[in-house]
Amino acid sequence: MPTTAELTEKYLSEHPSIEDCLKKGIINYSKLSRKISDDLGIEKKISMEAILVACRRYENKIKNERIIEDRILEVLRKSELEIKNKIIVLIIKKAGYLDKIIDIEKNVQKKSDTFYAIEGSKVFTIITSEKYLDYLSSTLKNSVIKASKNLAMIIIKSPKELETTPGVNAFVYSKFRENGINIIEQMSCWTDTIMIISEDDIATVMRFLKF
Repeated sequence: MPTTAELTEKYLSEHPSIEDCLKKGIINYSKLSRKISDDLGIEKKISMEAILVACRRYENKIKNERIIEDRILEVLRKSELEIKNKIIVLIIKKAGYLDKIIDIEKNVQKKSDTFYAIEGSKVFTIITSEKYLDYLSSTLKNSVIKASKNLAMIIIKSPKELETTPGVNAFVYSKFRENGINIIEQMSCWTDTIMIISEDDIATVMRFLKF
């Protein structure tokens, strides 16, 4: 059975925001110990003292590590932000439509326009410019399950350090959550992080993605 110290260290390692505060020295250890005690269901006084000691030891263990948030922000400051409006997202029945989707992709890309096709277990998700809606609808006919308009594409083009910096995408997604912005679709291609949002949210996203 894990000791109180082991449970405490596991808890802290699973909460990177607390780790960062420990590294910065801005944690109230008594309050942190009470929170860990409540979350883990530990009530004994001796265990509370063990949690407090474990927290201080954990701080000493990680204090020389570079603060994760600083590494994340360094990557994001080197990143470029690209926004495209008038985007549509179509959900397409998968069975029997792969060849048509490939033909559509070729036609759209001949014009150097945006086109992404994501294959799921039962459907394809197509992301492209709104001007192709009629073309897609007529070509795919009754296979279109859902079509969403008035969308925008956010592309974060990061340096290659993205691959070796943990938590960058999680940090970005947390900003969307904190500002009440729903990400309708999301995907990535190496160092490009791509998100689809409502056009109405563009101004808000541009504000909080300034690093």
